Amino acid sequence: MISYLTLRSRERTELIDITAQVEDLVSAARISSGCCDVFVMHTTAGVTVNEGADPAVKRDIAECLNRLVPNAHYFTHAEGNSAAHVKSSLVGTCQRLLIDRGKLILGTWQAIYFCEFDGPRERKVAVRISIDS
Repeated sequence: MISYLTLRSRERTELIDITAQVEDLVSAARISSGCCDVFVMHTTAGVTVNEGADPAVKRDIAECLNRLVPNAHYFTHAEGNSAAHVKSSLVGTCQRLLIDRGKLILGTWQAIYFCEFDGPRERKVAVRISIDS
């Protein structure tokens, strides 16, 4: 089963916690054991799993990526968002999470983040929940 989340980013670079929305989809699927694939349907965004307890972590990740891949004069892409494309490639556009006893398996401090690199924009994330056979 594939479901879609629609998100609205507010900043050029922003990490948005989507854990609760993904957990709601897993709960609605009513499966005991399986996998949950989270796929970002854009070339200037990504998805990662990282610490969700301290908001400083998501700011640090965004700042580090901005320093690693600044908007620079040497990029030749006509739309002017090459840095966002590079960041998307570095972070990746999908994550596979395990489901056990009807719940996502996440560590105590882990959260799922949609990573915006070319905002603000409206974005779509596909979530596929599959049952173990």
